[in-house]
Amino acid sequence: MGANTSQVSDLSESQSIRTLIGPESISENEPFWNQLISFTFTSPTCSADAKLLEEAVVPFAKTLIENNPRSGNFGALVRVFLGRTKELKISTECQDQLFIWQAHNALFLVRCLLKVFIREMSEGELHLQFSYQARAPGTYESNSEDLLEELMCNLVHLIVEVPLLDITYNILFEAVTTLLVLLSYQLFQKDILREGLIYQCLTRGRCLTLTSRLVKTLLYNFIRQEKCPPPAHLFQTQADGGGLLYGLASGVASGLWSVFTLGGAGSKSGVDQEQNPLPLSNQSLLLLLVLANLTDGPDCPNPYKQAVTCFKNTQDTSSIPSPQPHTFQINFNSLYTALCEQQRSDQATLLLYTLLHQNPNMKTYVLSRTDMENLVMPILEILYHVEERNSHHVYMALIILLILTEDDTFNRSIHEVILKNISWYTERALTEISLGSLLILVVIRTIQFNMTRTRDKYLHTNCLAALANMSAQFRCLHQYAAQRIISLFALLSKKHNKVLEQATQSLQRPLGADDNAALPDYAQDLSVIEEVIRMLLEIINSCLCNSLHHNPNLVYALLYKRELFEQFRSHPCFQDIMQNLDTKFPELKFKYVEEDQPEDFFIPYVWSLVFNSAVGLYWNSQGIELFSMDSP
Repeated sequence: MGANTSQVSDLSESQSIRTLIGPESISENEPFWNQLISFTFTSPTCSADAKLLEEAVVPFAKTLIENNPRSGNFGALVRVFLGRTKELKISTECQDQLFIWQAHNALFLVRCLLKVFIREMSEGELHLQFSYQARAPGTYESNSEDLLEELMCNLVHLIVEVPLLDITYNILFEAVTTLLVLLSYQLFQKDILREGLIYQCLTRGRCLTLTSRLVKTLLYNFIRQEKCPPPAHLFQTQADGGGLLYGLASGVASGLWSVFTLGGAGSKSGVDQEQNPLPLSNQSLLLLLVLANLTDGPDCPNPYKQAVTCFKNTQDTSSIPSPQPHTFQINFNSLYTALCEQQRSDQATLLLYTLLHQNPNMKTYVLSRTDMENLVMPILEILYHVEERNSHHVYMALIILLILTEDDTFNRSIHEVILKNISWYTERALTEISLGSLLILVVIRTIQFNMTRTRDKYLHTNCLAALANMSAQFRCLHQYAAQRIISLFALLSKKHNKVLEQATQSLQRPLGADDNAALPDYAQDLSVIEEVIRMLLEIINSCLCNSLHHNPNLVYALLYKRELFEQFRSHPCFQDIMQNLDTKFPELKFKYVEEDQPEDFFIPYVWSLVFNSAVGLYWNSQGIELFSMDSP
């Protein structure tokens, strides 16, 4: 390190680094610090190189852990950074890029060392590393300032007070990332951390008064989706001939700044990172989610969770004060747009779930939107590519659909939105389909994928619950969607018969150790399949009871495959639901069809009775009758 451009391979040869981690104390007023933090660093260009950097830092950090009780150099480094944060706002106003750049470098060093410290020691031991000063080994002043709390408060102040500009992008990114590093103790603990020095600093200390401002700033960082600024915007030449500042900045532009587009959470490849170089937005969202999910203390609720659950729309002119502390206002339209655009990332989907589940103001706003397809389509695309997504992302997307389908207005409106040429749906060309029918298709596809791959009962239940929520409001189902509902029932019937046959055969064979072990598996599989079949029958029943005359395609599909239902009429698990289906839709029963009639006997009826706005369709035990919607 120093005034020259550095690489990972140069760390072991850096005299400045060796001096920092050595046993000799360095006063924070010495010119050494200016030399140390005036460096450019050729940062990693891929995940493998980033790992090399972390591995290269570990031995230096461990040496500092051993020598810091005598030298106190880590505390001195922190104080050097804190001294510079006091002038950051002025430096921003004066466009003092060199000062901001050096402050960033100091924080970068602190963050790299903290990452190793947290992995190697407890919170109490970390606190001592901040307390050590130049004196006898292992001693510290009990009445000295709490440097850890001072650092955290300064980081929060920096995030909320320094404006997001091209020249401040890097230091704001480092501030957010350093807070994430400090909060990472939970990664190394089996039990949930409910107390701790860092937790107390953020929830009870001086940072408490900045709760709402911090949450609001992190949300706006996510909303703005600012890309890492190009080198030309980071540093400008002071003269045609360049100069020291331009020379240093050239190295930064080709090196250190590229780290911002690497190693993003949830990314699977370098291609994704290049296409979405939004490091500050991503890190801000991750920090917001971590803060919002901190556990409540014994006598202290999590203030960041309170802020997330009660913020309001800037368009809300209500004069009623919020009973919740830490409330604030934010532009819901901008937040909604950002959420729609970023659902490919796990963290954006988790934020959407958090807001819908915990913030009633945001949930009401989302459900009131007339462009709901902008939000629902990315969620459906996640479920459609279920094999490419991790299970957490799929569950979050599915639970979001469950929350949305609890609202009857949503269930009605999605059948009124007509989509054309869904490019990502490749199983069949859908030139024109309603959003509701597409939702049904994707959820059924998820169920079928789960049946053949993961066999997760929880996923089955939630998929069917979403369909059950919608079933009473099914309207004008697409022909393919209606066919897929019945096809799913056929697949479940086939699996039910197969498992039942296997169970019967195992009972008929002589009992043995292996057979005894297999019986419970068959019984459990049969129970799960029967539960899913019943839920699907209830979905069909709900549709027939509430919107039969709105779904001629489903009526036709049921009639075409009516033989599938015969085997379940005498089954004790389905007798009640089948009796109700027969009452509402008697044509499912074979006795209502002459034996010599062709299979498509009811097709002319179905299509001749597709009603217009003045005519409805009514089924009774004698057959089909037309009646006027205007008649009593």
